[in-house]
Amino acid sequence: LVLEGYLALPDTPNRSSRYDRSLAESWFQQQLPLSQIRAAFAVAILRRQLRNSSNPPLQPIRSLHYFVPVLEEISQQNSRYLEYCCRRALQLFPQISFFKP
Repeated sequence: LVLEGYLALPDTPNRSSRYDRSLAESWFQQQLPLSQIRAAFAVAILRRQLRNSSNPPLQPIRSLHYFVPVLEEISQQNSRYLEYCCRRALQLFPQISFFKP
């Protein structure tokens, strides 16, 4: 489910790598809540999509590891903010079912 959500995001690869699968398995073993992963995806994608358009374009996301620092950061965030980010991401990307609670 995590890998499907990751691959559905904009600017991500068409298929997962063995490193992506290993990290997803690690998150599963750690019993990392899916809601936390969903929030990290939402925060990161919103930051990328809503950044100032006068800035140079960002490189594509090449690995699931891109979201590791975001996961660490959101552990300190208010849950209402994270819920807002997931709702906003779903508004921008209604085709990405991973953002649905």
